[in-house]
Amino acid sequence: MRVLFIDIDTLRPDHIGCYGYARNTTPNLDQVARQGVVMQQCYCSDAPCLPSRAALISGVFGIRNGAVGHGGTAADRRLTGPERGFTDQWDNDNFHNIFRKAGLYAASISTFGERHSSWWFQAGFNEVLNVGGHGGESGEEVLPVALDWLKRNEQRDDWYLHLHLWDPHTPYRAPESFGNPFADEPIPAWLTPEVFEKHLNMVGPHGIQEISMYDDKTSPKYPRQPGAVREYDKLRTVIDGYDCGIAYADMLLGQVFDLLKAQGIYEDTAIIITSDHGENMGELGIYAEHGTADDITCHIPMIIKWPGGAANKSVPGFQYLLDLAPTMAELLNVKPNPIWDGQSFAQSVLQGTPAGRDHLILSQMAHVCQRSARFGDWLYMRTIHDGFRLLPREMLFNLKDDPHEEHDVAAQHPEICARGAKMILDWQEGQMLRSPYPADPMWTVIQENGPYHTWNELPGYVEHLGRTGRAEGAQQLLDAYENWPPR
Repeated sequence: MRVLFIDIDTLRPDHIGCYGYARNTTPNLDQVARQGVVMQQCYCSDAPCLPSRAALISGVFGIRNGAVGHGGTAADRRLTGPERGFTDQWDNDNFHNIFRKAGLYAASISTFGERHSSWWFQAGFNEVLNVGGHGGESGEEVLPVALDWLKRNEQRDDWYLHLHLWDPHTPYRAPESFGNPFADEPIPAWLTPEVFEKHLNMVGPHGIQEISMYDDKTSPKYPRQPGAVREYDKLRTVIDGYDCGIAYADMLLGQVFDLLKAQGIYEDTAIIITSDHGENMGELGIYAEHGTADDITCHIPMIIKWPGGAANKSVPGFQYLLDLAPTMAELLNVKPNPIWDGQSFAQSVLQGTPAGRDHLILSQMAHVCQRSARFGDWLYMRTIHDGFRLLPREMLFNLKDDPHEEHDVAAQHPEICARGAKMILDWQEGQMLRSPYPADPMWTVIQENGPYHTWNELPGYVEHLGRTGRAEGAQQLLDAYENWPPR
């Protein structure tokens, strides 16, 4: 058995062909999709990068594993405690060890563990290859390592390879030589001049006037990601930059697939394609960032080609990324860990039959402190710290009618807000009853001066807002955070 796990950072599904995107960004991924199943509604439980992978690798939500942020106490996985054995149960029963327990040689090509000092991510691998870029590397540095590994292991028939590409992640880094295959294609139709004008007046990091997060500087090293866009006809630069990152990763993966075919093992190799989170491209007024617990940040692709499994199937139903652990355990006949929060969708992989949950709870603590409920056509969002975006405490979006989250209808549907709030409360209480730790890590983040990406940024950002004609918004932020941090 050979399993290739392709981890493409920051990949939102609706920018992939097999999920309906009009631009031809992913011909190679689409080919894999035609030979397997496409899970239509898979979400990371905890966003963004570090929390998402902590949930996948541990198999449990961030509220229990503790790693929900990008800095401070909540950027570290919790200690197991007095019940820890000679080796740590978190590591013995993690996602990667499923493949080891199934008798596969496990290897990883990734810089994630080093980028976030999250060394638990590497537990379970026999071999870890790190090109040394701390997540800043482009795919042309990763591809030769991957091809070399596959050539060196051509005769091995039992392996699991985790292959990680960062190219769609900010800053958009596709090499200049790749060009722009989308230069003559329209941008998404919902981004009208009227929407753009509205975004120009909004405040918040990674808005259209501060794509670099808190300022409007463009890095000479990464010209595909502008620091700001103030003219509508230049909006395409940021959309094209992101799509070029996706297309470049797809092109590199095409070479991996070609090698597997040349080795005669492609058909018998299981291929899993997913991501840690998506990327807002104007939703909530946010560009080139994954800093909320909304549908766009948390909705991820899940494409699985499994030997003997279903082919060319599109499967509805809500799943979490952490559902992948029990799914792989079932498919590989490995005993599942009883502490996992996931539920298997193995039958969807094998038969293409629908599977899923009634609703999902989504969390984000690195840029904001937010939890959301995703159910039916609805996204209900509850904000404790808004990451300097002037968001209301409650927001509600009908994603069937409003997929890009333009119209908050919370005031019109208090009964649906109440339903979503109860889902979050019931989930939070249920998780805390299962946890040996007395504190919800969201409140740890709040007590440690809020989300990491807001630390000490407000004074400089307020000054930037004044320079860019948004003094009113600057004053609103000062008023909103007058008594911050909480005492």
